[in-house]
Amino acid sequence: MKKLLISAAALMLPAVAFAHTGHETSGFASGLAHPFTGLDHLLAMLAVGLWAARQSGAARWATPVAFVLMMGVGAVAGTTQWQLPITEWMIVASVVVFGALVAFNLKLKMANSAIAGAAVAGVFAFFHGFAHGAEMPAMASLATYGAGFMLATAILHAAGYLMAAFGNNKVADMSRRAAGASIAVAGIALGVA
Repeated sequence: MKKLLISAAALMLPAVAFAHTGHETSGFASGLAHPFTGLDHLLAMLAVGLWAARQSGAARWATPVAFVLMMGVGAVAGTTQWQLPITEWMIVASVVVFGALVAFNLKLKMANSAIAGAAVAGVFAFFHGFAHGAEMPAMASLATYGAGFMLATAILHAAGYLMAAFGNNKVADMSRRAAGASIAVAGIALGVA
């Protein structure tokens, strides 16, 4: 069994080399890796999942779904000649805002909480997508590159959601809030750096 695992790992090593931007033409691997390689994207995606899990009703799924969809729209805009000088600031702001929403355990309690959560997520997602589109490798297609980073984003949202879903006691709540505060502080540090 041990030899089988080592052989399988050795066979995958060449594929790992192609996971870097510019080595393949489809862009899927580049897109899939992109959200994991930037701390700002990684933290924002986890925080969206953490915050969505603490909502009720349709807001629990509408927030991350809107984020992924609007990120796709932003990616299309990012591949054009359009310039958005506030893109990086909005990405950093998303880390701070979503981290703070988790830290302060803010829940949407309005009749249209799903729409409000989707709107907040959608605004920030557009800028994340714009950055992804603008940074797309030259040989990649938007369809495959976009599918990669949208899947990675959904995975990170799900990871944050699962982290928030475990435990419904004071210790778990304090852990979630501490994670949110850490994300928000990291966002501030990213903005200052």
